[in-house]
Amino acid sequence: MYTLCLYYSRTGSTEKLIREIAQELGCEMFKLDDGVDRTGWRGWLRSGMQAMSRRPPRVTLPKTTLPLSVYDLVIIGTPVWAGRCSAPVRSFLMEYGEDIRRAAYVITRGSEVHYEEVFDQMDLYVRSPRVHAVSIRPNAVGADFWRDEFLASIRGGGKEKSDHAG
Repeated sequence: MYTLCLYYSRTGSTEKLIREIAQELGCEMFKLDDGVDRTGWRGWLRSGMQAMSRRPPRVTLPKTTLPLSVYDLVIIGTPVWAGRCSAPVRSFLMEYGEDIRRAAYVITRGSEVHYEEVFDQMDLYVRSPRVHAVSIRPNAVGADFWRDEFLASIRGGGKEKSDHAG
């Protein structure tokens, strides 16, 4: 099975989690790049405003080994910004989501709120609804458990939608 991990991470939390998942699955991993400076408090503010904007920034398609449509599963990682999927990930999905045959989502969040509606927001742009999804608060008690549950569901190759929040 050809699996690809794509993600955006402003602070490194999503990147760390996706790196662990990609290493466990032995698959390619690429960071989405929108060329926007998101450092410091100005970057935080810009990120929140762009998450709510109708015009997300342009994102370039990473140079993956295979065309996007060939991967059996694309795992997409995003932080939650202002209750939404990050602007770079939304932009990527708007542009290339129809090329994804099967998608799984990993969202990272800083609060106790699970933001499961972000999964539905992401589903709007892909060919078919997600097959797996997890909402994780990095460094919280149970974060490793939910990551491992997500990995088990991916390895199991289940065909049903499974949303987990931890």
